[in-house]
Amino acid sequence: MLATAEALGRLLDAARQVDGRERVGTLDALNRVLAADVTSPLDVPPMHTSSMDGYAVRAADLAGASEGAPVALPVSQRIPAGHAAGPLAEGTAARIFTGATVPPGADTVVMQEMAHATDDGHVAFAQTPAAGEWITRQGADIRRDSVILPAGTRLTPQALGLAASVGCAELDVVRRVRVAIFFTGDELRVPGEPLEPGAIYNSNRFTLHALLAKLGCEVTDLGIVPDRLDATRETLRRAATDHDLILTCGGVSVGEEDHVKPAVEAEGRISMWQIAMKPGKPLAFGAVRRGDEGSEAFFIGLPGNPVSSFCTFLLFVRPFLLRLAGVTNVTPRVHSMRADFSQKKGDRRNEFLRARVNESGGLDLFGNQSSAVLTSTVWGDGLIDNPPNHAISAGEIVRFIPFSELI
Repeated sequence: MLATAEALGRLLDAARQVDGRERVGTLDALNRVLAADVTSPLDVPPMHTSSMDGYAVRAADLAGASEGAPVALPVSQRIPAGHAAGPLAEGTAARIFTGATVPPGADTVVMQEMAHATDDGHVAFAQTPAAGEWITRQGADIRRDSVILPAGTRLTPQALGLAASVGCAELDVVRRVRVAIFFTGDELRVPGEPLEPGAIYNSNRFTLHALLAKLGCEVTDLGIVPDRLDATRETLRRAATDHDLILTCGGVSVGEEDHVKPAVEAEGRISMWQIAMKPGKPLAFGAVRRGDEGSEAFFIGLPGNPVSSFCTFLLFVRPFLLRLAGVTNVTPRVHSMRADFSQKKGDRRNEFLRARVNESGGLDLFGNQSSAVLTSTVWGDGLIDNPPNHAISAGEIVRFIPFSELI
């Protein structure tokens, strides 16, 4: 069996960014991947600004000010945010507000709590400020011509805000990865249909659709394919035409009713991997020919058990799709956390245990780790990455991957 790291490495080595880009409005670019660097055309902020409500002054004009001998200056101008500021006359103060432009000639801002305005249009100061206080310098956040978002960045809400802060109304992004998905199994039914004896509802369809949507993919659902070789081959041919990846769920074993492997072999190429992981284990990877074009669509076949398909998608399909979309860093962050449970016996495979963060900051384990118990994925906050043959003792520090890093 392949180690999980080796299997993932093989997938990522095969992945290549899809061709094509488009220009989209920044407001519509959430979760898209940048196709080009975003370079700032300006400094941010574009001028010196006040970080407090107060008074802009020359520090030298307040030399010697103290509680016993305050210095009073006439207020020569009032500067709200968004308004122009005139030069500060020597020996005067400017009333200024947070975010407003610091007037030329001023070198410090005194917060209003440290000043006393009088009725005759003056303001008194009882201490000498240091030059530069409460001033945000021009370019303190971003310097003109600097790259603020490199190509390959997946755009988060804060990244969109950063792009907008330098005036980007549109962004160049990689086109969406096109994924065709279908499911095998004569026992599968769609919610809303009655369940005959031996039938089950197809939960994987809803889980995988949502996961693909979170990744910003363009999804074509080809439905449930009958457990026949000819039907599976025909669906693969259809799916390969206009898609970058064909994703299937179920039928990747070697039983008499498992037709995915021979169908993909007939229409392209396939490697069946036994992954040393639990839940999961069977994973198929390959490609399907696109008619006479000489090109291929990638193929990944997931196991049918709901927790197995969920975990293998998160650990293998997600980084593969991100790499197709041009994302440079596809590795989730792993947290070191305390196990507040004991597991006396480890498995010979790399286990991915569903766990939840408790109120004391440790991890609780879901009681039933079966690959058929989808409840565990809703109850849990993430996966414990437990090495092969490793028993876990209460109080031990384990590797925890939050679902927020994977979904």
